[in-house]
Amino acid sequence: MTHLQRRHVLLAASAVPLGVHAHHGWSSFDPERPIYLEGKVLKVRWQNPHAELELEIPAELKLPVDLAQRVVPAQTSPVDGKALLAKAVLPNRKDRRWEVELAPLTRMQAWQVQEIKTGAVVSVVGFTLREEKGDAVLRAEYLFVDGKTYGLRSSPA
Repeated sequence: MTHLQRRHVLLAASAVPLGVHAHHGWSSFDPERPIYLEGKVLKVRWQNPHAELELEIPAELKLPVDLAQRVVPAQTSPVDGKALLAKAVLPNRKDRRWEVELAPLTRMQAWQVQEIKTGAVVSVVGFTLREEKGDAVLRAEYLFVDGKTYGLRSSPA
């Protein structure tokens, strides 16, 4: 590598913003085991590649008795939302803080999701990393906020 090439690499590396964290590819998540989380929003990152929340989960998290009966909106992707909600379980791990990956901002806008504020209480059903290894991360499939349900895999049908 020439001196000029090394300089370009260094300049490009220095352009990466501080605080950037690893992005998990969708294949890292376990689609066979939907997880339910509910908690208070501690941090919000309303940006691409997808909006993210940091949730503080109560120590005594329980599955809502009505979860399987909740109405799920139609999406352009074929998703059996009722089956996902009926199959949802609590995570095995006991982390009190979870990173929740939502959808790209264009999809959040298509669903007309208002930017979620710190302090809000939300719930999600989604997928964790396989065998819940590594970070406490959940890719949200459904978002429940302010009495509304949003399907995040694709756009509204």
